Amino acid sequence: MKYDYLVVGAGLFGCVFAHEAAAANKKVLIIEKRNHIGGNIYTENKNGINVHKYGAHIFHTSDKKVWEYINKFTEFNNYINSPVAVYKDELYNLPFNMNTFSKMWGIKTPAEAKEIIEKQASEEIARICKEKGTDTFEAENLEEQGLSLAGRDVFEKLVKGYTEKQWGRDCKDLPAFIIKRLPFRFIYDNNYFNDRYQGIPMGGYTQMVENMIDDSSLAGSIEVRTNVDYYDFIKMVDGVPAKPFESNDGDSFGKILYTGMIDEFFGYKLGTLEYRSLRFETEELPDVDNYQGNAVVNYTEREVPYTRIIEHKHFEFGKGDGTIITREYPANWKPGDEPYYPMNDDKNNTLFADYQKLAEEFGDVMFGGRLGAYKYYNMDQVIAAALEMTEKEF
Repeated sequence: MKYDYLVVGAGLFGCVFAHEAAAANKKVLIIEKRNHIGGNIYTENKNGINVHKYGAHIFHTSDKKVWEYINKFTEFNNYINSPVAVYKDELYNLPFNMNTFSKMWGIKTPAEAKEIIEKQASEEIARICKEKGTDTFEAENLEEQGLSLAGRDVFEKLVKGYTEKQWGRDCKDLPAFIIKRLPFRFIYDNNYFNDRYQGIPMGGYTQMVENMIDDSSLAGSIEVRTNVDYYDFIKMVDGVPAKPFESNDGDSFGKILYTGMIDEFFGYKLGTLEYRSLRFETEELPDVDNYQGNAVVNYTEREVPYTRIIEHKHFEFGKGDGTIITREYPANWKPGDEPYYPMNDDKNNTLFADYQKLAEEFGDVMFGGRLGAYKYYNMDQVIAAALEMTEKEF
């Protein structure tokens, strides 16, 4: 078969690109190494509950163009993300708002909360400067940055342990730039996102992506093959795809969109980009109707090994029989593990820039998505980046 495009990876970026390519009367083949489409936003229906298999995904955006685009493929409910945090036997609302501060200090007004935060932050800055023997404060690590922004109480209870679990390192060993600011809201509002539009696709993300691929209005066509590993599929010469692009079975392709790891595409010839990974433990509780009363509960103590528990049915207001929960564990990453969060420090960003130069020299292969661009994307950013690529391409 002859295709205009081979799209490697059936995640959100690849599927948006494939849809727009087919809308431009192109013939597209998507290959996916997993046994399903949707990438990390894949949802699996169990007992009437749409389970977010790779962690919680809440769609949110202030980009009206992106919102109108994605609404062509699904209808969203009005879910508002309002997580809570558990520290020892204390429960706090997130993001940091007046409900958080009232519970923490027994106060009522924004003025009281601001006074406490500013006092504690000033004390921490003074202490750090004294220990260093300087009059000028400059945070040298994440702990100093966090304390200077939030003061001792908020940082110790709600930032420190969670961050150390997420990154696998002590806050004193993490760079300050990871926390450029902390979002304090001096109002009684638990809405985590400030974005104008948010919600969860009714019927799940998988159905949304299926609608994108199966759109009957497309002038071209999209074929999907799952359980296909790109490196077994494509004809290679010296570790990179041979030109003209062909599969080992004789399919041919005009161009390739690659949404996997860019360093893996080039055989790690310049070195290996680093990531943080995740591990999920999902438990079905058929005799429990409501496990924790909220979709997302964060556990901020370092001693609790998981960062959060997701109760999936609450994304759709209690729909489904029994309940299903997922504990999310951050994990060290090594090649072969599932990569989730790019480690965008100076060393890795420099290496990625070198791979980008290789990509520009190679030609007829586009790189996109979280792994291809070595960048953490929210879902709306993925869609915007894919649409930007298609506008240039078509």
